[in-house]
Amino acid sequence: MEKVNHLKKLSEFYKQRKNMISLLKVPSMQFLTIDGEKSPNDNPDYSDAVGALYAVAYKLKFMIKKGPMEIDYKVMPLEGLWWTDIMEQFSLENRENWKWRMMIMQPEFITMDMFAEALKTTKRKKDNPKLDFVQFISFDEGLSMQIFHKGPYGEGERESINKLHAAITDQGYQRRDKHHEIYFNSPLRTAPENLKTIIRQPIKK
Repeated sequence: MEKVNHLKKLSEFYKQRKNMISLLKVPSMQFLTIDGEKSPNDNPDYSDAVGALYAVAYKLKFMIKKGPMEIDYKVMPLEGLWWTDIMEQFSLENRENWKWRMMIMQPEFITMDMFAEALKTTKRKKDNPKLDFVQFISFDEGLSMQIFHKGPYGEGERESINKLHAAITDQGYQRRDKHHEIYFNSPLRTAPENLKTIIRQPIKK
């Protein structure tokens, strides 16, 4: 059985050295996604949305492993795009106007038909209303800069975000599109000070 680790295969985009800010061009990739709004803290809609994403992601994994392709791969980490309708109003202080898209990257061999089958099977087995809103899409992020952050989310990220934004300006770029985070461990099982995150910001000249 073939085994694939996309964290290693795509290490340029899913690994980030500490104390370093990287400039990179992120290629088009495909994702399971689900959209929502307001703060994720104590938000049942957010919890259900993340649960729906993981349910479909693991169903796809086991379908591929047990099917004709016989490929075993690791489910990729949870990612989040965060924004407000007017990005100048996006702040850590006011999260009630936040919008978000949670995502899990899918291997290149996953197709829309496979997704549809996995979603249909998951709906039969799990009672999660957010399964109706899971989508399978391509996402082309393009030119970006990113930084590694270790520690709490939210206010705890302020210093890292400020460093990233300062580097973008210093190197002659402007921010564009949505704030992007990639989460490498779960806050339900990890102490806040040990959480590991890549913070990414799409940019333009």
